[in-house]
Amino acid sequence: MAGDQLHVVVLPWSAFGHMLPFFKLSIELASAGIHVSYVSTPRNIERLPKVPQHLASLMNLVALPLPKLDKEDLLPEGAEATVDIPFPKYQYLKTAYDLLQHPFEKFLADQCPDWVIIDVMPHWVVEIARKHRVKLMFFSVFKATTAAFLGPPKYLFGEGRTQARPSPESLMSSPEWVDFPSSIAFKKFEAIDNFAALYTIPDGFVLSEAERIGKIMKACQALTIRSSNECESNYLDLLRKIHGKPVLPAGLLAPEKPEGRGKIDGSWEPIFKWLDEQKPKSVVYVGFGSEVKFSKEQTYEMAYGLELSDVPFLWALRKPEWAKDELDALPPGFGERTKGKGVVSFGWAPQMQILGHPSIGGSLFHCGWSSVIESLQFGHCLVGLPFMIDQGLIARWLVEKGLGVEIDRGEDGSFSRDDIAKALRVAMVLEEGEGLRVRAREAAAIYGDKKLQKDYIGGLVEFLKNGNQI
Repeated sequence: MAGDQLHVVVLPWSAFGHMLPFFKLSIELASAGIHVSYVSTPRNIERLPKVPQHLASLMNLVALPLPKLDKEDLLPEGAEATVDIPFPKYQYLKTAYDLLQHPFEKFLADQCPDWVIIDVMPHWVVEIARKHRVKLMFFSVFKATTAAFLGPPKYLFGEGRTQARPSPESLMSSPEWVDFPSSIAFKKFEAIDNFAALYTIPDGFVLSEAERIGKIMKACQALTIRSSNECESNYLDLLRKIHGKPVLPAGLLAPEKPEGRGKIDGSWEPIFKWLDEQKPKSVVYVGFGSEVKFSKEQTYEMAYGLELSDVPFLWALRKPEWAKDELDALPPGFGERTKGKGVVSFGWAPQMQILGHPSIGGSLFHCGWSSVIESLQFGHCLVGLPFMIDQGLIARWLVEKGLGVEIDRGEDGSFSRDDIAKALRVAMVLEEGEGLRVRAREAAAIYGDKKLQKDYIGGLVEFLKNGNQI
């Protein structure tokens, strides 16, 4: 520490659902007077938002080149984040990321920071931090609900797995350490995928992903969670109990609300003009981000479900890889049948400006935690169709909290146009969904509370400064 100024190094996993919350946390810490070094790879850093000018002296973006693999064809040229690669190549990105440990250790030895705040993947930082006597904090970009569902470290390691996680079925009910009523668990098709992803050791690796997380949680001096007491105090308390160490909410780290439309691409002007003509809170925004890849059947069912619901919609759709062109991405005649009732836009979308428009009243989405926060700060009712990682747990939490509805699925995860239409109408139109809409509007007071966010960061900063006492 130079004088009274704390130096914190942050290291996120190379996925934008991780890098952006880490970036937001870094901005908040720098705004509180902490010197922050944000470490990632060159292309990832190029794609991050700009550091505000007034924080330039406090926040340093550190680009460590992603090491090359022995076989250059394993990762496409320029692929440095999960969004750049098809899922089968995910393990190769993880292999390259693990090779960052050598340049990262050199950087750490040169800088001698006070803390390193790390993500779920870089278990190798544990030895580096211990060697260089740097305190370690784990930052969960996931909800406290998810972190608690994973359980204590002993249940993440091999020997614990035989006790608590012997099979996918063991992920389909609330775990034994959750000591209050909870309906939050995976469905069968989610449990199969998550069990394989978490508890299987891939070829060429020595640890499963669960073991990586367990090693980090066991070694860190404290955990900080992208959450708040107002959202899930019971799960934050449970985390303190099962880990036996400080667990600090970092707040929701909601993105800044745009002032009006701001500067948007000219191609979006007609779409915003259409939104201007719609009734307040009448349009559902449909967006599944860049990592959810719909099959042709799924895309068509989504389209037919939107059409059948008769709810006005704005669908931000990336052209699927299987489609020859944008016309091929949608069912025949869909555009003509929904003209005036809905809009499909391909490619990038100004999501925050869309969510902030007065005519938007709901979101149909994958239930990623960042998207939940973005939508609820505007008070939108939520329609969940989870696809990956912890999205199913979040969907169940939203239903339990009365903030949204989840689209019914078959045992294999399939969904139909009828189920989509039914969920949309409950959330957006029918009287039985009025309670959901009211609670979503009430939630905006918490999810968009900047003073509350500042208070949580203040508590985290105080802890970081007094970390020599732990």
